[in-house]
Amino acid sequence: MWGGRFAEGPSAVMRAINASIPFDKQMWRQDIAGSQAHAAMLAAQGIIGADDGAAIRAGLEQVAAGYEAGGVPEDLALEDIHMVTEARLADAIGTPAGRLHTARSRNDQVATDFRLWVRDAIDNALGGLEALRQTLLARAEQHADAVMPGFTHLQSAQPVTLGHHLMAYHDMVARDIGRFRDARARANRCPLGAAALAGTSFPIDRHATAAALGFDAPTTNSLDSVSDRDFAIEYLTSATQTSLHLSRLAEEFVLWASQPFGFVVLSDQWSTGSSIMPQKRNPDAAELVRGHAGRIVGLMTGLMVTMKGLPLAYSKDMQDDKPPVFECHQLLELSLAAMTGMVASATFRTDRMRGLAESGFATATDLADWLVRAAGLPFREAHHVTGRVVKRAEELGVSLDALPLGEMTAIDGRITAEVYDVLTVDASVASRVSYGGTAPVRVREAIAAARGGAA
Repeated sequence: MWGGRFAEGPSAVMRAINASIPFDKQMWRQDIAGSQAHAAMLAAQGIIGADDGAAIRAGLEQVAAGYEAGGVPEDLALEDIHMVTEARLADAIGTPAGRLHTARSRNDQVATDFRLWVRDAIDNALGGLEALRQTLLARAEQHADAVMPGFTHLQSAQPVTLGHHLMAYHDMVARDIGRFRDARARANRCPLGAAALAGTSFPIDRHATAAALGFDAPTTNSLDSVSDRDFAIEYLTSATQTSLHLSRLAEEFVLWASQPFGFVVLSDQWSTGSSIMPQKRNPDAAELVRGHAGRIVGLMTGLMVTMKGLPLAYSKDMQDDKPPVFECHQLLELSLAAMTGMVASATFRTDRMRGLAESGFATATDLADWLVRAAGLPFREAHHVTGRVVKRAEELGVSLDALPLGEMTAIDGRITAEVYDVLTVDASVASRVSYGGTAPVRVREAIAAARGGAA
Protein backbone atom coordinates (compact mmCIF):
# COMPACT_ATOMS: atom_id res chain seq x y z
CA MET A 1 0.00 0.00 0.00
CA TRP A 2 2.87 2.40 0.70
CA GLY A 3 4.90 1.53 -2.39
CA GLY A 4 4.54 4.92 -4.04
CA ARG A 5 6.18 6.78 -1.16
CA PHE A 6 8.46 4.35 0.69
CA ALA A 7 11.30 2.41 -0.88
CA GLU A 8 11.49 -0.19 1.87
CA GLY A 9 8.72 -2.26 3.40
CA PRO A 10 7.97 -2.19 7.11
CA SER A 11 9.98 -4.25 9.55
CA ALA A 12 8.29 -7.17 11.26
CA VAL A 13 7.93 -5.18 14.48
CA MET A 14 6.47 -2.19 12.66
CA ARG A 15 4.05 -4.43 10.83
CA ALA A 16 2.92 -5.99 14.12
CA ILE A 17 2.47 -2.72 16.02
CA ASN A 18 0.79 -1.01 13.09
CA ALA A 19 -1.74 -3.71 12.24
CA SER A 20 -5.20 -3.63 13.78
CA ILE A 21 -6.77 -6.47 11.82
CA PRO A 22 -6.58 -8.91 14.79
CA PHE A 23 -9.21 -6.83 16.58
CA ASP A 24 -10.91 -4.51 14.09
CA LYS A 25 -12.02 -7.49 12.00
CA GLN A 26 -15.00 -7.47 14.38
CA MET A 27 -16.27 -4.51 12.34
CA TRP A 28 -16.46 -6.31 9.01
CA ARG A 29 -20.23 -6.06 8.78
CA GLN A 30 -20.10 -2.33 9.42
CA ASP A 31 -17.25 -1.95 6.93
CA ILE A 32 -19.25 -3.73 4.23
CA ALA A 33 -22.35 -1.65 4.97
CA GLY A 34 -20.41 1.63 4.87
CA SER A 35 -18.73 0.67 1.61
CA GLN A 36 -22.02 -0.32 0.02
CA ALA A 37 -23.56 3.04 0.96
CA HIS A 38 -20.51 4.93 -0.30
CA ALA A 39 -20.42 3.06 -3.62
CA ALA A 40 -24.14 3.60 -4.20
CA MET A 41 -23.73 7.32 -3.56
CA LEU A 42 -20.71 7.58 -5.90
CA ALA A 43 -22.72 5.94 -8.68
CA ALA A 44 -25.80 8.07 -8.01
CA GLN A 45 -23.67 11.22 -8.19
CA GLY A 46 -21.99 10.12 -11.41
CA ILE A 47 -18.59 10.05 -9.73
CA ILE A 48 -18.18 6.43 -10.81
CA GLY A 49 -20.00 4.64 -13.61
CA ALA A 50 -23.15 2.65 -13.00
CA ASP A 51 -21.43 -0.54 -14.17
CA ASP A 52 -18.60 -0.02 -11.68
CA GLY A 53 -21.13 0.68 -8.95
CA ALA A 54 -22.98 -2.54 -9.71
CA ALA A 55 -19.75 -4.53 -9.82
CA ILE A 56 -18.67 -3.11 -6.46
CA ARG A 57 -22.05 -3.89 -4.92
CA ALA A 58 -21.95 -7.50 -6.10
CA GLY A 59 -18.31 -7.87 -5.14
CA LEU A 60 -18.90 -6.60 -1.60
CA GLU A 61 -21.75 -9.09 -1.24
CA GLN A 62 -19.35 -11.83 -2.31
CA VAL A 63 -16.69 -10.65 0.17
CA ALA A 64 -19.30 -10.54 2.96
CA ALA A 65 -20.41 -14.08 2.16
CA GLY A 66 -16.80 -15.21 2.39
CA TYR A 67 -16.36 -13.57 5.78
CA GLU A 68 -19.60 -15.11 7.00
CA ALA A 69 -18.53 -18.57 5.90
CA GLY A 70 -14.85 -18.60 6.80
CA GLY A 71 -14.09 -15.58 8.94
CA VAL A 72 -11.82 -12.63 8.19
CA PRO A 73 -8.23 -13.49 7.27
CA GLU A 74 -5.59 -11.75 9.38
CA ASP A 75 -3.07 -10.39 6.90
CA LEU A 76 -0.83 -8.04 8.89
CA ALA A 77 0.58 -6.57 5.69
CA LEU A 78 -2.89 -5.23 4.88
CA GLU A 79 -3.11 -3.71 8.37
CA ASP A 80 -6.85 -3.41 8.97
CA ILE A 81 -10.34 -4.58 8.02
CA HIS A 82 -10.64 -1.77 5.45
CA MET A 83 -7.60 -2.83 3.43
CA VAL A 84 -8.37 -6.53 3.80
CA THR A 85 -11.84 -5.92 2.38
CA GLU A 86 -10.47 -3.77 -0.43
CA ALA A 87 -7.95 -6.49 -1.32
CA ARG A 88 -10.61 -9.20 -1.28
CA LEU A 89 -12.84 -6.99 -3.43
CA ALA A 90 -10.02 -6.52 -5.96
CA ASP A 91 -9.55 -10.30 -6.11
CA ALA A 92 -13.27 -10.66 -6.78
CA ILE A 93 -13.94 -7.94 -9.37
CA GLY A 94 -10.60 -6.54 -10.48
CA THR A 95 -10.21 -2.91 -11.62
CA PRO A 96 -13.57 -1.50 -10.44
CA ALA A 97 -12.53 -2.23 -6.83
CA GLY A 98 -9.96 0.55 -7.08
CA ARG A 99 -12.75 3.09 -7.62
CA LEU A 100 -14.45 2.39 -4.27
CA HIS A 101 -12.07 4.56 -2.28
CA THR A 102 -12.79 7.66 -4.38
CA ALA A 103 -13.74 10.64 -2.14
CA ARG A 104 -13.05 8.57 0.98
CA SER A 105 -10.19 8.14 3.45
CA ARG A 106 -9.58 5.41 5.95
CA ASN A 107 -10.01 8.18 8.53
CA ASP A 108 -13.69 8.82 7.80
CA GLN A 109 -14.17 5.14 6.93
CA VAL A 110 -13.05 3.89 10.34
CA ALA A 111 -14.93 6.65 12.13
CA THR A 112 -18.10 5.55 10.34
CA ASP A 113 -17.55 1.84 10.90
CA PHE A 114 -16.82 2.39 14.57
CA ARG A 115 -19.91 4.54 15.08
CA LEU A 116 -22.02 1.86 13.44
CA TRP A 117 -20.47 -0.78 15.69
CA VAL A 118 -20.96 1.30 18.84
CA ARG A 119 -24.55 2.03 17.83
CA ASP A 120 -25.18 -1.72 17.61
CA ALA A 121 -23.47 -2.23 20.97
CA ILE A 122 -25.72 0.40 22.53
CA ASP A 123 -28.78 -1.34 21.12
CA ASN A 124 -27.57 -4.63 22.63
CA ALA A 125 -27.02 -2.95 25.99
CA LEU A 126 -30.50 -1.42 25.87
CA GLY A 127 -31.98 -4.86 25.18
CA GLY A 128 -30.11 -6.37 28.13
CA LEU A 129 -31.08 -3.53 30.44
CA GLU A 130 -34.74 -3.77 29.46
CA ALA A 131 -34.72 -7.51 30.22
CA LEU A 132 -33.24 -6.81 33.66
CA ARG A 133 -35.73 -3.98 34.26
CA GLN A 134 -38.69 -6.23 33.50
CA THR A 135 -37.28 -8.98 35.72
CA LEU A 136 -36.86 -6.56 38.63
CA LEU A 137 -40.45 -5.37 38.15
CA ALA A 138 -41.77 -8.92 38.22
CA ARG A 139 -39.89 -9.87 41.38
CA ALA A 140 -40.77 -6.56 43.06
CA GLU A 141 -44.46 -7.14 42.39
CA GLN A 142 -44.18 -10.65 43.77
CA HIS A 143 -42.72 -9.32 47.02
CA ALA A 144 -44.41 -5.93 47.37
CA ASP A 145 -45.57 -6.84 50.91
CA ALA A 146 -42.55 -8.84 52.10
CA VAL A 147 -40.95 -7.07 55.06
CA MET A 148 -37.18 -6.92 55.35
CA PRO A 149 -34.72 -4.78 57.28
CA GLY A 150 -33.60 -1.62 55.58
CA PHE A 151 -29.99 -0.72 56.27
CA THR A 152 -27.80 2.32 56.62
CA HIS A 153 -24.12 1.73 57.37
CA LEU A 154 -25.09 -1.96 57.01
CA GLN A 155 -26.90 -1.57 60.34
CA SER A 156 -30.60 -2.29 60.72
CA ALA A 157 -32.34 1.07 60.27
CA GLN A 158 -36.05 0.85 59.41
CA PRO A 159 -38.20 -1.90 57.98
CA VAL A 160 -38.86 -1.75 54.24
CA THR A 161 -40.32 -4.19 51.77
CA LEU A 162 -38.35 -6.41 49.46
CA GLY A 163 -40.41 -5.03 46.60
CA HIS A 164 -39.31 -1.51 47.50
CA HIS A 165 -35.69 -2.63 47.71
CA LEU A 166 -35.82 -4.26 44.28
CA MET A 167 -37.53 -1.19 42.82
CA ALA A 168 -34.54 0.88 43.92
CA TYR A 169 -32.44 -1.17 41.50
CA HIS A 170 -35.16 -0.85 38.88
CA ASP A 171 -34.80 2.92 39.07
CA MET A 172 -31.02 2.64 38.68
CA VAL A 173 -31.50 0.49 35.59
CA ALA A 174 -34.06 2.95 34.20
CA ARG A 175 -31.48 5.73 34.50
CA ASP A 176 -28.92 3.52 32.74
CA ILE A 177 -31.37 3.05 29.88
CA GLY A 178 -31.74 6.82 29.65
CA ARG A 179 -28.00 7.33 29.53
CA PHE A 180 -27.53 4.82 26.71
CA ARG A 181 -30.41 6.36 24.76
CA ASP A 182 -28.86 9.80 25.11
CA ALA A 183 -25.47 8.46 24.02
CA ARG A 184 -27.02 6.80 20.98
CA ALA A 185 -28.72 10.01 19.91
CA ARG A 186 -25.45 11.94 20.00
CA ALA A 187 -23.55 9.14 18.26
CA ASN A 188 -26.03 8.92 15.39
CA ARG A 189 -24.28 11.35 13.04
CA CYS A 190 -22.39 10.10 9.99
CA PRO A 191 -18.70 11.02 9.45
CA LEU A 192 -18.54 9.46 5.99
CA GLY A 193 -17.49 12.06 3.43
CA ALA A 194 -15.20 13.99 5.75
CA ALA A 195 -12.35 12.16 3.96
CA ALA A 196 -8.92 12.49 5.58
CA LEU A 197 -9.71 15.69 7.52
CA ALA A 198 -10.72 18.48 5.11
CA GLY A 199 -13.62 17.06 3.12
CA THR A 200 -13.39 16.31 -0.60
CA SER A 201 -13.59 18.14 -3.91
CA PHE A 202 -15.83 15.45 -5.42
CA PRO A 203 -19.57 16.30 -5.58
CA ILE A 204 -20.60 13.74 -2.96
CA ASP A 205 -23.97 13.57 -1.19
CA ARG A 206 -23.25 13.09 2.51
CA HIS A 207 -26.94 13.23 3.43
CA ALA A 208 -27.60 10.25 1.15
CA THR A 209 -24.92 8.07 2.74
CA ALA A 210 -26.04 9.13 6.23
CA ALA A 211 -29.63 8.15 5.47
CA ALA A 212 -28.59 4.87 3.85
CA LEU A 213 -26.75 3.87 7.04
CA GLY A 214 -29.57 4.88 9.38
CA PHE A 215 -27.90 8.01 10.75
CA ASP A 216 -29.96 11.07 11.60
CA ALA A 217 -27.66 13.41 9.64
CA PRO A 218 -24.03 13.88 8.58
CA THR A 219 -21.52 15.33 11.02
CA THR A 220 -20.96 19.06 10.48
CA ASN A 221 -17.18 19.55 10.72
CA SER A 222 -14.71 17.41 8.80
CA LEU A 223 -11.89 17.85 11.32
CA ASP A 224 -14.12 16.81 14.22
CA SER A 225 -15.64 14.01 12.16
CA VAL A 226 -12.42 12.02 11.86
CA SER A 227 -10.99 12.84 15.30
CA ASP A 228 -14.08 12.55 17.49
CA ARG A 229 -14.33 9.53 19.77
CA ASP A 230 -16.86 11.01 22.18
CA PHE A 231 -19.34 8.37 21.07
CA ALA A 232 -16.97 5.60 22.20
CA ILE A 233 -16.24 7.33 25.50
CA GLU A 234 -19.95 7.92 26.11
CA TYR A 235 -20.60 4.25 25.49
CA LEU A 236 -17.91 3.39 28.03
CA THR A 237 -19.12 5.90 30.61
CA SER A 238 -22.70 4.65 30.25
CA ALA A 239 -21.45 1.07 30.56
CA THR A 240 -19.38 2.03 33.58
CA GLN A 241 -22.35 3.52 35.42
CA THR A 242 -24.39 0.45 34.55
CA SER A 243 -21.64 -1.84 35.79
CA LEU A 244 -21.49 0.05 39.09
CA HIS A 245 -25.21 -0.57 39.59
CA LEU A 246 -24.83 -4.23 38.63
CA SER A 247 -21.92 -4.52 41.05
CA ARG A 248 -23.98 -3.08 43.92
CA LEU A 249 -26.79 -5.56 43.24
CA ALA A 250 -24.25 -8.37 42.94
CA GLU A 251 -22.79 -7.39 46.31
CA GLU A 252 -26.26 -7.55 47.85
CA PHE A 253 -26.63 -11.08 46.53
CA VAL A 254 -23.21 -12.08 47.86
CA LEU A 255 -24.15 -10.77 51.31
CA TRP A 256 -27.69 -12.10 51.25
CA ALA A 257 -26.55 -15.58 50.18
CA SER A 258 -24.15 -15.85 53.12
CA GLN A 259 -25.23 -17.84 56.17
CA PRO A 260 -25.25 -14.82 58.56
CA PHE A 261 -27.84 -13.13 56.31
CA GLY A 262 -29.59 -16.07 54.70
CA PHE A 263 -31.90 -13.80 52.72
CA VAL A 264 -31.56 -15.55 49.38
CA VAL A 265 -30.75 -18.92 47.88
CA LEU A 266 -29.21 -18.65 44.43
CA SER A 267 -30.19 -21.33 41.96
CA ASP A 268 -27.75 -24.04 40.92
CA GLN A 269 -27.44 -22.26 37.56
CA TRP A 270 -25.72 -19.29 39.20
CA SER A 271 -23.71 -21.01 41.93
CA THR A 272 -20.60 -23.18 42.10
CA GLY A 273 -19.19 -25.62 44.60
CA SER A 274 -15.83 -26.01 46.31
CA SER A 275 -13.11 -28.42 45.29
CA ILE A 276 -12.50 -29.37 48.93
CA MET A 277 -15.56 -28.32 50.98
CA PRO A 278 -18.64 -30.22 49.79
CA GLN A 279 -21.08 -28.04 51.75
CA LYS A 280 -20.14 -24.85 49.93
CA ARG A 281 -22.51 -23.00 47.59
CA ASN A 282 -20.55 -20.08 46.21
CA PRO A 283 -22.18 -17.03 44.52
CA ASP A 284 -19.49 -16.97 41.84
CA ALA A 285 -21.65 -15.38 39.14
CA ALA A 286 -22.42 -12.43 41.40
CA GLU A 287 -18.76 -12.11 42.36
CA LEU A 288 -17.73 -12.10 38.70
CA VAL A 289 -20.27 -9.38 37.88
CA ARG A 290 -18.75 -7.39 40.73
CA GLY A 291 -15.27 -8.03 39.34
CA HIS A 292 -16.24 -7.12 35.78
CA ALA A 293 -17.25 -3.67 37.02
CA GLY A 294 -13.66 -2.94 37.99
CA ARG A 295 -12.42 -3.97 34.57
CA ILE A 296 -15.00 -1.79 32.82
CA VAL A 297 -13.98 1.23 34.90
CA GLY A 298 -10.39 0.60 33.83
CA LEU A 299 -11.33 0.34 30.15
CA MET A 300 -13.17 3.66 30.30
CA THR A 301 -10.23 5.33 32.02
CA GLY A 302 -7.79 3.91 29.48
CA LEU A 303 -9.56 5.40 26.46
CA MET A 304 -9.99 8.75 28.18
CA VAL A 305 -6.27 8.91 28.86
CA THR A 306 -5.51 7.93 25.26
CA MET A 307 -7.65 10.77 23.90
CA LYS A 308 -6.86 13.51 26.40
CA GLY A 309 -3.81 15.03 24.66
CA LEU A 310 -4.43 14.47 20.96
CA PRO A 311 -4.37 17.50 18.64
CA LEU A 312 -6.64 17.62 15.61
CA ALA A 313 -7.17 15.65 13.55
CA TYR A 314 -6.43 11.91 13.34
CA SER A 315 -3.47 10.33 15.16
CA LYS A 316 -2.50 6.67 15.18
CA ASP A 317 -3.08 6.55 18.94
CA MET A 318 -6.75 6.40 18.03
CA GLN A 319 -6.28 2.91 16.65
CA ASP A 320 -6.28 1.85 20.31
CA ASP A 321 -9.84 3.11 20.73
CA LYS A 322 -11.48 -0.14 19.73
CA PRO A 323 -10.05 -2.85 22.04
CA PRO A 324 -11.42 -1.26 25.25
CA VAL A 325 -14.85 -0.80 23.68
CA PHE A 326 -14.93 -4.33 22.30
CA GLU A 327 -13.87 -5.80 25.66
CA CYS A 328 -16.35 -3.64 27.57
CA HIS A 329 -19.17 -4.80 25.33
CA GLN A 330 -18.37 -8.44 26.04
CA LEU A 331 -18.12 -7.89 29.80
CA LEU A 332 -21.29 -5.81 29.99
CA GLU A 333 -23.31 -8.26 27.92
CA LEU A 334 -22.25 -11.13 30.20
CA SER A 335 -22.90 -9.13 33.36
CA LEU A 336 -26.40 -8.07 32.30
CA ALA A 337 -27.36 -11.60 31.29
CA ALA A 338 -25.97 -13.09 34.50
CA MET A 339 -27.65 -10.57 36.78
CA THR A 340 -30.98 -10.96 34.99
CA GLY A 341 -30.74 -14.72 35.42
CA MET A 342 -29.85 -14.45 39.09
CA VAL A 343 -32.71 -12.08 39.89
CA ALA A 344 -35.22 -14.19 37.95
CA SER A 345 -34.29 -17.50 39.57
CA ALA A 346 -33.35 -16.49 43.13
CA THR A 347 -35.39 -17.83 46.03
CA PHE A 348 -35.93 -15.00 48.51
CA ARG A 349 -36.24 -16.20 52.10
CA THR A 350 -38.80 -13.67 53.21
CA ASP A 351 -39.32 -15.42 56.56
CA ARG A 352 -35.67 -14.83 57.41
CA MET A 353 -35.91 -11.22 56.25
CA ARG A 354 -38.94 -10.59 58.43
CA GLY A 355 -37.30 -12.20 61.44
CA LEU A 356 -34.28 -9.93 61.21
CA ALA A 357 -36.46 -6.87 60.58
CA GLU A 358 -38.30 -7.62 63.82
CA SER A 359 -35.12 -8.16 65.85
CA GLY A 360 -33.21 -4.92 65.30
CA PHE A 361 -35.45 -2.24 66.93
CA ALA A 362 -36.18 -1.11 63.37
CA THR A 363 -39.44 0.59 64.44
CA ALA A 364 -37.69 3.03 66.78
CA THR A 365 -38.32 5.91 64.37
CA ASP A 366 -42.02 5.01 64.37
CA LEU A 367 -42.02 5.43 68.15
CA ALA A 368 -40.34 8.81 67.85
CA ASP A 369 -42.81 9.90 65.16
CA TRP A 370 -45.71 8.77 67.36
CA LEU A 371 -44.39 10.86 70.27
CA VAL A 372 -44.32 13.88 67.97
CA ARG A 373 -47.84 13.31 66.61
CA ALA A 374 -49.69 11.96 69.65
CA ALA A 375 -47.83 13.53 72.56
CA GLY A 376 -46.71 16.78 70.95
CA LEU A 377 -43.00 16.36 71.75
CA PRO A 378 -40.41 18.18 69.66
CA PHE A 379 -38.68 15.62 67.49
CA ARG A 380 -35.31 16.01 69.23
CA GLU A 381 -36.94 15.28 72.59
CA ALA A 382 -38.88 12.39 71.08
CA HIS A 383 -35.61 11.04 69.68
CA HIS A 384 -34.06 11.15 73.16
CA VAL A 385 -37.04 9.42 74.80
CA THR A 386 -37.05 6.75 72.10
CA GLY A 387 -33.36 6.09 72.65
CA ARG A 388 -34.03 5.39 76.33
CA VAL A 389 -36.93 3.07 75.43
CA VAL A 390 -34.73 1.16 72.99
CA LYS A 391 -32.03 0.83 75.63
CA ARG A 392 -34.56 -0.60 78.10
CA ALA A 393 -35.89 -3.08 75.53
CA GLU A 394 -32.32 -4.12 74.78
CA GLU A 395 -31.66 -4.69 78.49
CA LEU A 396 -34.76 -6.91 78.76
CA GLY A 397 -34.01 -8.71 75.49
CA VAL A 398 -37.35 -7.94 73.88
CA SER A 399 -38.51 -6.11 70.77
CA LEU A 400 -40.16 -2.70 71.04
CA ASP A 401 -43.65 -4.08 70.37
CA ALA A 402 -43.12 -6.63 73.17
CA LEU A 403 -41.86 -4.12 75.75
CA PRO A 404 -44.47 -3.78 78.54
CA LEU A 405 -46.31 -0.45 78.64
CA GLY A 406 -45.23 0.07 82.22
CA GLU A 407 -41.58 0.03 81.17
CA MET A 408 -42.28 2.75 78.60
CA THR A 409 -44.40 4.97 80.87
CA ALA A 410 -41.67 4.76 83.51
CA ILE A 411 -39.45 6.51 80.97
CA ASP A 412 -42.09 8.99 79.78
CA GLY A 413 -45.64 9.16 81.17
CA ARG A 414 -47.05 10.57 77.96
CA ILE A 415 -46.74 7.18 76.25
CA THR A 416 -50.08 5.35 76.02
CA ALA A 417 -51.23 1.93 74.84
CA GLU A 418 -51.99 3.36 71.40
CA VAL A 419 -48.27 3.34 70.73
CA TYR A 420 -48.44 -0.40 70.01
CA ASP A 421 -50.39 0.38 66.84
CA VAL A 422 -47.18 1.67 65.21
CA LEU A 423 -44.54 -0.64 66.66
CA THR A 424 -44.95 -3.72 64.43
CA VAL A 425 -42.92 -3.96 61.25
CA ASP A 426 -46.10 -4.32 59.19
CA ALA A 427 -47.55 -1.14 60.66
CA SER A 428 -44.25 0.63 60.07
CA VAL A 429 -44.01 -0.16 56.36
CA ALA A 430 -47.72 0.48 55.83
CA SER A 431 -47.35 3.95 57.31
CA ARG A 432 -44.60 5.05 54.88
CA VAL A 433 -47.07 6.38 52.34
CA SER A 434 -45.14 9.43 51.18
CA TYR A 435 -44.45 9.49 47.44
CA GLY A 436 -41.60 7.05 46.76
CA GLY A 437 -42.03 5.41 50.17
CA THR A 438 -41.93 1.73 51.08
CA ALA A 439 -45.64 1.24 51.83
CA PRO A 440 -46.89 -1.68 49.72
CA VAL A 441 -49.54 0.57 48.14
CA ARG A 442 -46.79 2.93 46.96
CA VAL A 443 -44.61 0.08 45.73
CA ARG A 444 -47.47 -1.25 43.60
CA GLU A 445 -48.13 2.24 42.26
CA ALA A 446 -44.44 2.56 41.31
CA ILE A 447 -44.53 -0.80 39.53
CA ALA A 448 -47.68 0.16 37.63
CA ALA A 449 -46.15 3.49 36.62
CA ALA A 450 -42.97 1.78 35.42
CA ARG A 451 -44.99 -0.65 33.34
CA GLY A 452 -47.24 2.04 31.96
CA GLY A 453 -44.49 4.13 30.41
CA ALA A 454 -41.02 3.89 28.96
CA ALA A 455 -38.11 3.56 31.35
